[in-house]
Amino acid sequence: MSTSPPAAAAPETARAHPRALEPVTLVVTVLLSVLGAVIGLVLITTLGIAPNTSVIGALIAMLIGRISFAALSRMRDPQRQNLVQSAISGSTFAAANSLVTPIAVPFLMGKPGLVWPMLGGAVIGLAVDSWVLYRVFDSRLLPATAAWPAGIAAAETIKAGDEGGRKAKLLGVSAVVGFVGSLFKLPMSAAGVAFLGNIWALLMFGVGLLVAQYAPTLLHVDLAANHVPHGVMIGAGLVALVQAVLLMRDRKGGKTGKGAKGTAEAAATPSADGAFTPEVRTVDARRLRRGLLEGLALFLVGAMLIALTGGVLADMGGAGLVGWVLLAGVAALVHQLIVGLAAMHSGWFPAFAVTLIFLIVGLVLGIPMVPLALLVGYAASTGPAFADVGFDFKAGWLLRKDAVPWHPYEMAGRRQQYIAQLVGFAVAILVVVVTWKPFFEDGRVPPVAQVYVDTIKAGLTDTHALAMMGLWAIPGALIQFFGGSSRQMGVLLATGLLVATPQAGWLVLAALAVRFGYTRWKKRQGQREAAESDPQTDADNDLALVGAGLVAGSSLNDVSQIYKAV
Repeated sequence: MSTSPPAAAAPETARAHPRALEPVTLVVTVLLSVLGAVIGLVLITTLGIAPNTSVIGALIAMLIGRISFAALSRMRDPQRQNLVQSAISGSTFAAANSLVTPIAVPFLMGKPGLVWPMLGGAVIGLAVDSWVLYRVFDSRLLPATAAWPAGIAAAETIKAGDEGGRKAKLLGVSAVVGFVGSLFKLPMSAAGVAFLGNIWALLMFGVGLLVAQYAPTLLHVDLAANHVPHGVMIGAGLVALVQAVLLMRDRKGGKTGKGAKGTAEAAATPSADGAFTPEVRTVDARRLRRGLLEGLALFLVGAMLIALTGGVLADMGGAGLVGWVLLAGVAALVHQLIVGLAAMHSGWFPAFAVTLIFLIVGLVLGIPMVPLALLVGYAASTGPAFADVGFDFKAGWLLRKDAVPWHPYEMAGRRQQYIAQLVGFAVAILVVVVTWKPFFEDGRVPPVAQVYVDTIKAGLTDTHALAMMGLWAIPGALIQFFGGSSRQMGVLLATGLLVATPQAGWLVLAALAVRFGYTRWKKRQGQREAAESDPQTDADNDLALVGAGLVAGSSLNDVSQIYKAV
């Protein structure tokens, strides 16, 4: 590229990205990862929640950076703070969702000897989960320009701490509102994400939440007992998978070059001066296709290892073993994508509900209890880490947008975030290896694992569940199809039906109304004052700060719940 960046920008931005394995950064990362893993482990086995600790990590890193001792002042760098928050959130979700929950399933089945094979499979699921997201983040399927609400919250927290001023005040006030609202049992994170995500997707999310809340009292119908949400998710999920396959096609016949705005083919075409441009993506259709196929192959390998070490062959025979491996590998990939798409748009990932769908499918297919328990555990190990890495990459993407040249700095920063995540995962694995036995023997197991086991033991006594899921898959598929892949309306409607958090629907719709009204007011004000800045951009920035603050405050309240657990 012949055009050099502006001289004024070069000293500030044209530099190497901080490394995740620098001694000071690594020490802080390991210590906070231990904290995150312990928080995740304690809360998931007592209260059944896994809080997003990224904001906590960012705040602690900021405080450490204010210490003028040795090299600790290096932590004032927002990029290093981003590495630390990536690691602590990764360790939290890895310990709580990807490791402890899967291994609790065979333990509760009365098969403690299968805990270690299941743990090995869960580690593989966790590793592949993060690897696939690293490969396909910022593609047409999972674009960096999408919401990823928790990532915005982490980035805005770091930027507010670094810049101060009006931004810090607005974020701080919003965080206080989010924290206080959460103390009164209001799902403030739902309101927060409504300021950040796709309006159509979140509208369907809010509708699903309201229907789930009021259907039992107004219509006298228990949606969950009739498997209505599961059917909607199956239909929407199948269409979403077809849409994902279509996005994997390279419309240029495999050539990278300048394509239309917003397409994957624009990935290799940065601006003339090397600065960030919003229509540029870093992952093209070829890499998206390769990343997903690699993920499927690795998931199949992990399924084979679980089958061999878990004794699946003894229960199912040779043909059954092959079928089980294929189903487990595909289930892991599908679970990953559905959870990731829901999290990308809404900040909520229905991992429990999607795993339950595969459990019911296993019951319909007549899979024996032990192989089914291993299948459920393997599927449950994927998804949450996938979504969390997406949140963290979104935060880094926002923090690195001003770098010049942008593209190499962005790719280097993303790689360092991935390394930091691996450090957090390694710490989580060690914490779980040391602590799972005393926790389980004390009766402290994730509540969702108990639900899985109870469902497996109860079995499928009639065909009612299958018929209802097939019936409600039709509207789910139609809504997803007509909404398109960019909105994920069917998946988000099903997510709302499955999450079913009281009052969350009202908060989502109220926040969307405020968002709409504030944006229109900003535009009218800008027209009257003939402002030089773009009113739409100003409104989006303010709303992003408010949404980020609400999510951050809610997350702080979730983490503070550890005193109840302890």
